[in-house]
Amino acid sequence: MPLQRIPDARSDIPRDQMFEKFKIDRPGKIVFVGHHLSMAKTQRCLIRTISLYGAELEVSPHVIVPANFFLEILGIRDHIGCTLIRREAEKLTIGFNMLIDPEFLHHVVRLSFETSH
Repeated sequence: MPLQRIPDARSDIPRDQMFEKFKIDRPGKIVFVGHHLSMAKTQRCLIRTISLYGAELEVSPHVIVPANFFLEILGIRDHIGCTLIRREAEKLTIGFNMLIDPEFLHHVVRLSFETSH
């Protein structure tokens, strides 16, 4: 009797949609990677949602965003390595190069909640 592969329901879901997203509407910066990984130029953005896997950003539709960059969240000193997944006008969907720590995500969401109230 041949083995039958049972399809995994999660296999059809894109990775950027598998993780719970949190709305934070927090300012951030896209940090462009320069020569020898120097951080040469920045561009302001608005971080609409964030998850363990990635985020949705809003930028001017006229700004050219590279495939790889760092993201800085206002009020947090760390830079997160990112890869552009897709772009629709001013909306960017990005994936983090590594899943972020759940405690770091909790801190970002809590910080956003505290500053909005």
